[in-house]
Amino acid sequence: MRNIFKQPTLLVQLIGFISIIVLMTVLSVSVIFSSMIDDMTKKSLGNQAMTVAKMTAQKEKIIEALDDPDPSLTIQPISEEIRKFTGAGYVVIGNKEGIRYSHHKPENIGTKMGTSSRKVLEEGASIIYEGIGISGPAIKAKTPIYKNGVIIGVSSVGFLTVEAEERVKEYRIKLFQFTIIIIFIGMIGAILLARRVKKLIFNLEPEEISFLFKEKEATIESIRDATVAFNKNYVITSINKRARELLKGDQDEIGGKVVDTRLIKIIDYVIQTKQSLINQKFLFGHQLYMVDAAPIIQKLETSGAVLTIRPISEIEQLTNEVSQIKSISDNIRAQNHEYLNKLNTIYGLITLEQYDEARELISDEVKERQDIVVFLTSSVKDPFIAACLLGKINRSKEMKIQLEIDEESNLAQIPGSFNTKMFVTVLGNIIDNAMEAASKAKGELGYVKVSFTDFGSEIIFDIEDNGKGVPEEYHVKIFEEGFTTKVGENHGLGLSIVKNTIELMQGQIYLSTSDSGGARFTIAIPKKKV
Repeated sequence: MRNIFKQPTLLVQLIGFISIIVLMTVLSVSVIFSSMIDDMTKKSLGNQAMTVAKMTAQKEKIIEALDDPDPSLTIQPISEEIRKFTGAGYVVIGNKEGIRYSHHKPENIGTKMGTSSRKVLEEGASIIYEGIGISGPAIKAKTPIYKNGVIIGVSSVGFLTVEAEERVKEYRIKLFQFTIIIIFIGMIGAILLARRVKKLIFNLEPEEISFLFKEKEATIESIRDATVAFNKNYVITSINKRARELLKGDQDEIGGKVVDTRLIKIIDYVIQTKQSLINQKFLFGHQLYMVDAAPIIQKLETSGAVLTIRPISEIEQLTNEVSQIKSISDNIRAQNHEYLNKLNTIYGLITLEQYDEARELISDEVKERQDIVVFLTSSVKDPFIAACLLGKINRSKEMKIQLEIDEESNLAQIPGSFNTKMFVTVLGNIIDNAMEAASKAKGELGYVKVSFTDFGSEIIFDIEDNGKGVPEEYHVKIFEEGFTTKVGENHGLGLSIVKNTIELMQGQIYLSTSDSGGARFTIAIPKKKV
């Protein structure tokens, strides 16, 4: 059966809960204070009664009148004056036998006092108590009357409890009015506070918040890319499984603090500029990643940043086929460009009937191509390295610079554990840099030489160019992450990646100056891993 009673909204629950707390608190305080008012009022009236009683007992006229034949004639007017002035219910003066000499009801003069005065007359004690006499319930005070140090009578003053109750009633009415005002203010405060809380949580109900949290957690965990969020203090506030794997060994849990200086720079930039960063190359260990960063903005203020990190290797896997096609296309284009130029030359020679020269040009071209292919296939036993070198030769012809491979080079003994696919990336990167430096410095006179050998326990490659070279003070620093001499973003990672990759293969890379004044890179990689 469908439940017809819906659960109250969070706003109603907050208002109700806060209102109940305010109501119970105010009522509890009011009850306690009300009982305290009752006790304080009675105590106050008792003390007031005792003060009036002692003041009356010290009146000289009353003390002297107790020895008169008819004391009431003197004592009654004085007692009534005191009673009216102090607001007491009664002021009674009695002798040692307890006979009244004054009373607000004259018919009671001469009668015996209704309550015992033994303790006052025999022990000389002043007492305060609540009792019922002929005047009704009252808060009473009795004190002895002395003459020359001898007790000669008793002074009794009482405030009727009816008067006390009237005072208490007045206080309680004021307390009730104050309580109503406090409760009303508390109710308004509860409504305002509840609305404030609802606004801060985007007017969502607890169930909705719980669902959104679980949904966010599941969404983040399902993302294949590493996703991590930081606050202004670089503390991790959210992280998925992939990011935990990537940041393993660092503070990779919620509450941990990022310590990587480059990540901190990215976070600072996003927080300060409130702008996103995309496709920032970032090196973790020996692997290159692409980092995107976006600010977390709340009330027009940036409270943190979210980073999405994905390995470039995965991007490369997705684009591998396209890259291979592009590489083939570039090689064909370079060859086509070169062949078209030479074909035009051959056509011109034939048109001019210079058949011997045409035949010689064709023979030289075929021989050059055959020589390169024969040399590479005979000297380089690994097809990946041979293909890389052949591709760079074709690329050099397109750039109109000379790429020479030393005829004495030989690479016949490559162990099966040697990662040629990883090495080809390093080799291609360095040759590209060398051709770019030579072309930029010397134009068509640019020259790059590659030599290699597997003699001994290491595989050694030398790549040198006749470009401007690298200043000696940068020979070590150039391999540091972020260092670059180029203009623009995302530079300064190529040689850092090269160095990290070579170190991953347990090898070394060195930079020196070539004989032509350019740069010479020497790569040495052991055949057997330690």
